Amino acid sequence: MKWIEIDVKISKDLVPILLHDETLERTTNGKGLPIDFNYDDLKKLDAGFSFYNYFTKIYIPTLKQVLSFCKKNKMGVNIELKPNLGFEKNNVEAIAKLLNNFNFTNQYYFSSFDWSSLVIMKKILPNAFYGILIDKFNKDISLKNATDFCKKYKFSCCGFNKNIINSDVMNEVKSHNLLTTVYSEKNLKPSEAKELWSIGVKSIFIDDPSEFKIS
Repeated sequence: MKWIEIDVKISKDLVPILLHDETLERTTNGKGLPIDFNYDDLKKLDAGFSFYNYFTKIYIPTLKQVLSFCKKNKMGVNIELKPNLGFEKNNVEAIAKLLNNFNFTNQYYFSSFDWSSLVIMKKILPNAFYGILIDKFNKDISLKNATDFCKKYKFSCCGFNKNIINSDVMNEVKSHNLLTTVYSEKNLKPSEAKELWSIGVKSIFIDDPSEFKIS
């Protein structure tokens, strides 16, 4: 099955939408937080201009639209729960409600840097699959508290920035029977992917699959 990863948060009127950034500036011609606007207003924004340098008819899609596309094309979905400061519970509840009402039968999986959002979602959808995301290790986030957290809440996966993954990390993660995913700020090269797979990484995130070909 083919899979895609999407970043999801809510609008002011609780419509789950796809948006990576905290604010609208970088990826649209709008300004501010999406939580301050109803979806009808967000849909009027041009989500293509900043990428193509000319006006487009590309708009911010809803999660429902993407689920419809994935269901039709038999694709699995990794839903990253994006932080909505102060609205984390609303964010999770709106996404869960849509999934329940939509009756999405394809495989799906939740991930997030905001581990508390995953805990909230698991209470609502206990049978779904979950994985934490880790950008870097610091005084607040260590490999041990990551694996302990997954064990406590019965999460199945850890997702790491490419810059912090190595054989030692992989061996520790595997010792806890956890799967590993890896992402990067830039598209991974085939040689990098082969190296990651060789140490036991199960999946990698590719920004542009058309540029990723292994002979």
